[in-house]
This record gives sequence, structure tokens and C-alpha cells, in this order.
Amino acid sequence: MNRSSLLIIIVVIIVAGGVVWFDHRHTAAPASEAAAAKPAEEEGPKITRDADGNIVISMSDEAQGDMGIKVEKPAPTQIALEVKGFGRVADPTLLEALISDVATTQAAFTASGNELTRLQVLQGQGNASVRAVQAAQATAVKDRLAVQVAQNHLALAWGQAVADLPDLPAFIQALTSREAVLIRVDLPASEVLSSLPDAARITNLAGRSAEASLLGPAATVDPQLQGHGYVFLIKPNTAQFAPGEAVTAYLKLKGEPVKGVTVPREAVVRTEGAGWIYVLLPTSDGFTRVEIPLDHPLDSGYFVAKGVTPDNYIVITGAQQLLSTELKGQGATSE
Repeated sequence: MNRSSLLIIIVVIIVAGGVVWFDHRHTAAPASEAAAAKPAEEEGPKITRDADGNIVISMSDEAQGDMGIKVEKPAPTQIALEVKGFGRVADPTLLEALISDVATTQAAFTASGNELTRLQVLQGQGNASVRAVQAAQATAVKDRLAVQVAQNHLALAWGQAVADLPDLPAFIQALTSREAVLIRVDLPASEVLSSLPDAARITNLAGRSAEASLLGPAATVDPQLQGHGYVFLIKPNTAQFAPGEAVTAYLKLKGEPVKGVTVPREAVVRTEGAGWIYVLLPTSDGFTRVEIPLDHPLDSGYFVAKGVTPDNYIVITGAQQLLSTELKGQGATSE
């Protein structure tokens, strides 16, 4: 091979190497730039504290969408002025025994009264002795007193309103079939009502609730609470309350209704032994956790009178994810 051919080959090799090196630099540089920009694009939620020390979780709209967060304003709501009490669904077995005594003694008195009337008619016709009439009178008086005693037992146990119900057999049948339930509610000694409540909203530990009508005041005082008691009837028993079940009652009082909002159940998260919601801050893209009371459950959620307004945007989807993010940022785990 002559010298000129060798020189040409060397030049070709140098040019080809330069092209490859040039191409490598221009293709590798964007990749490295993308890698450098990647952390900024994928930066997660920021956890800070506001001036009051409340935790704030900030994130972009895209991050909110990826987390599935949705917000909406809570519905304005107003409820009747209420006072809280505690009660239990009555066991109809004991009540049935009392009502049975009333019915049995009433039947005996009806029979003895009819017999007395019959003998008095016969005596007027000269066909019955004075002794027979007097014996019938004594039996009727005894049976009438037995009716009064049975009615007193019922009134002392469940109040005069229950004892005065027009059809006690039909009433106890509705209770034993659980078509209706009878509930005694007692108030703390510090709660003294100036008038009878209009009605009550009854809730159980599972969160089911039902409206109850007032039958009347209870005849006795609860030995533990030492407050006034009231007897309520739920009919029909759509919430399927069971005998012996402990309930919380919200007695509705006369007066101006209380204004607030309804917080959906799915917006509530539980931690630290309380209920919380996340509220979107009006001046930023951050969320802060706000404690709310859960002592006013409604069919559609919880009634809240303080801390949240109809103008707030609250998280209705994704609240649990925000709680997990917040607690992970503090080195904790959610409940």
C-alpha cells in the first residue's frame, strides 16, 4: 500500500470517530438534562407549618389529581336545638309481663263486674239472695283493686304515658316483633329541661339513627346519672334497633335552630382518638387538618356547627391519603 492510500484511510477513520463522538455528546446531553430535571418534576408533597403551628400539606394540581383528591363545599344545614342523653332499648319481656298483668286483671274485673250486674238484676226479680250479691260485690271490688295495682306497677316502671296507651296488647305485640322499640333516655343531673322535648334523634354505636316520638317522662330517676328520664317510641323500627342496645339520644328542644354544615362521612378520617377533615387553604394550594366533633351524626354525614363554614372547600375524596402523607412526613403511620 502506498503512502497516499494510507493517509486517506487514516483521515477517514478520524472523521468517522469525530462524528460518533459528536453524536454521543448531543444525544447524551439531553438525557442527562432530563435526569437532572426529573427530581424537580416528580417532587412530592411539601409538609410545613403555618403561623399557628398547624401542619400544611402543599402539592401541585397535578399531584392532587394523581392522588385522587377531590374537594367541595359542605352543604349548609340547620338542626333543632338539642341536648344529649344516653339510653337503652327496652327489653319487651319485662314490659310484656307488666302489660299481661294489666290485661289479666282487667279481664277478671270485667267478668266479676258482669256477674255482679247479673245478680243485681236477679235480686230485683227476687231470684238472688243478698248474700250472693254481697259476695259478687266483694269479688268485683277485689278485681278492680288488682287492676289498679297492675296499672300502678306499669306506670311506676315506664311512666303514666305508657300505662295509659289505649291498646296495650297491640302495643306489646309491636315491641316483641321489633316493629317498634321503646327507649328510655336519661340526662345528666346538670341538664334540667324547662319543658318536655318535642322528639329525639336516636343513634347506636354502628351509626344508624332514627327519629323517635316522645311518650312522656320516666317515672323514676336513673341511679347513676341522677337526671331526668324520658320514654320514647320508634315506630317503625327502620334502623333495626335491638333490645338491650345502648344508644345516644339528642333530645330536640324548643327554640331557634342551630346553623352549621353537613360534612360527608367519606371526608372524615380518624386519628388521635378524634375525627378530622382536611380543608383547602383559601390563599394557597395547601391542605390543613381540622378536628370536628362527631356527636351529631346525620344520615348523610355529620352536623358541624363550628370550625367549618359553607365557604370552605373540604376534601371529600383522598382524605385518608393526605393523612398517610402527613403522618409519614412526621415519621409515623396512620391508624
